[in-house]
Amino acid sequence: MPGQKQLQKMRVFRKIEESRKSGRKQLAVLIDPDRTSALNLLLNAMKDASPDLVLIGGSFRGEENLGKTIEQIRKSSSAPIVIFPGNTSQINSAADAILLLSVTSSRNAELLIGKHVEAAMRLRESQLEIIPTGYILIEGTTLTTVQYMSQSLPVPRNKPGIACATALAGEQLGLRATYLEAGSGAKDSVPEEIIRSVRETISGVLICGGGITTGDQLERIFDCGADIAVVGTALENNPADLIKFIEVRNKINKQ
Repeated sequence: MPGQKQLQKMRVFRKIEESRKSGRKQLAVLIDPDRTSALNLLLNAMKDASPDLVLIGGSFRGEENLGKTIEQIRKSSSAPIVIFPGNTSQINSAADAILLLSVTSSRNAELLIGKHVEAAMRLRESQLEIIPTGYILIEGTTLTTVQYMSQSLPVPRNKPGIACATALAGEQLGLRATYLEAGSGAKDSVPEEIIRSVRETISGVLICGGGITTGDQLERIFDCGADIAVVGTALENNPADLIKFIEVRNKINKQ
């Protein structure tokens, strides 16, 4: 049976699902605890323009700064904080939830189940809300950090059928969300055809991240069917741009 703390925290995915079912699009800000040079500027922007979710994590170690960064975020935003782990050390009970990522686009057993076994007991002890998520890497024009670190072959950009079958397989296995990832710092976002095709194939929550740098891109990604769009590197470079992304989200939700 889940503990009282876990019962109190079993709310993040419920809110995500409620928003999806009502057609309300959500914006998530991704913060890498290893790259905090512009963090204070971003946190100040979040006081006036709040995202729906804050994802925290990175492809490198990050655990040394994870708790401190979560504490800083709490002071600036009431949005749920969800760990977006780059490795099994990035577990911290100060967050609200964790995306338990299974890299379903990979054939690396460690990323499909091995790391999950390694982290299972720590996750249970943390009492974090766990959101099982199928993580699908999409090919870009450059090699991204996540592709290099995971040593995973991405789904080709011109093969939406592969992305659809991969997403559907994850959903059939019981994964509650699908994350289409172009990669941190990607020059190109996930192709619209892939987003649209996956949306037509699966019934669950669809998250899309990587390479989103403009309001027009964000609007197109929402229009193609993404329930949650994740913006990271663009806000590391220009924290004030959060306002324009929030405005796009608000415009879409008013339509």
